[in-house]
Amino acid sequence: MKPTSILHRKWFTVPLLWVFAIVAWQIGAWIYGPEIIPGPVATWKGAQELLEDGSLVKYIGVSFYRVFLGWALGSLLAIPIGLIIGRVTAIRVFAEPFLNFIRFIPPIAFITLFLVWFGIGEQSKIALIMYATLFIVMMNTLTGVLSVEEDKIRSARSMGASEWQILVHVVIPATTPYIFTGIRLAMGTSYMAIIGAEMIAANEGVGFLIWNSRLFFRTDWIFVGLISLGLMGFLTDRLVGWIGRKTLYRYGVISSAPVRR
Repeated sequence: MKPTSILHRKWFTVPLLWVFAIVAWQIGAWIYGPEIIPGPVATWKGAQELLEDGSLVKYIGVSFYRVFLGWALGSLLAIPIGLIIGRVTAIRVFAEPFLNFIRFIPPIAFITLFLVWFGIGEQSKIALIMYATLFIVMMNTLTGVLSVEEDKIRSARSMGASEWQILVHVVIPATTPYIFTGIRLAMGTSYMAIIGAEMIAANEGVGFLIWNSRLFFRTDWIFVGLISLGLMGFLTDRLVGWIGRKTLYRYGVISSAPVRR
C-alpha cells in the first residue's frame, strides 16, 4: 500500500491529528508552565476532581438543558415565521429590513436587558438562546423559500393546487435543506449565547464553571470546561446530523456523511 493512500484514509489521519494536537498542547504546557497552560495530565486530574464531587456532570446537564430547550423553542418559532415572510410579499417588504438590522446584534448584547425583562432565573437564559436561534433559522428558511423555482409553483398551481397545498407539497420540501442547515448553525450560536449568560448571571452551568475558576486560578478547570463545551457541541451536532440523514434524506439533506473508500 502506498504511503499517500494511507494518508487519505480517515482512520489514519484523524488519530494522527489528535496525537499532534496533544503533543503541541503538552509542549505549550512545558514552555509556559501549568499555571498558564495546564497539560493533558493536569487537565485530566482537574476533570477527575470535578467528576468526583459530581459538579461537572451537573453543570454539563444544566447547560445542555438550557441550550436544547431554547434551541428547540426558537427553531419551532422561527420556521413558520420564515415561511410566512417568504411566501407573503407584503409582509416580507416590511420584515426583511428589520431582520437584516437586528440579526447583526449579538445575543450577548441583550443579556442585561433579558435579565431585567425575565429575571435571573431560567427564563432569561432560555430567552437568550431563543433569540440566538430565531434569526439564524428564520433567515435560512426565508432564503430557502425565495430559492424555490417559480416554475414548480406555477406547475402546481396550473394543476389546481391551492396555496396551502403548494406550501406543504412544494415549498416546504424544497426549503427543508435550508431549514436543516439553519438549525445546525443555530446550535453552535446557542452554545456561545449560554456561556455568556452563565458567566454573568448563573450559579450553575459550564459557563459558570469557567468564569468561577478564575477566582481560584484553576486554569485546569477552565480547560475542562472548554473541552466539555467542545464535546457537547460535537456530539449534539453529530446527533442532529445523523437524525437529518435518516429522516430527511428524501428532501436532499446530506450532512457530514462519512466517506467510505
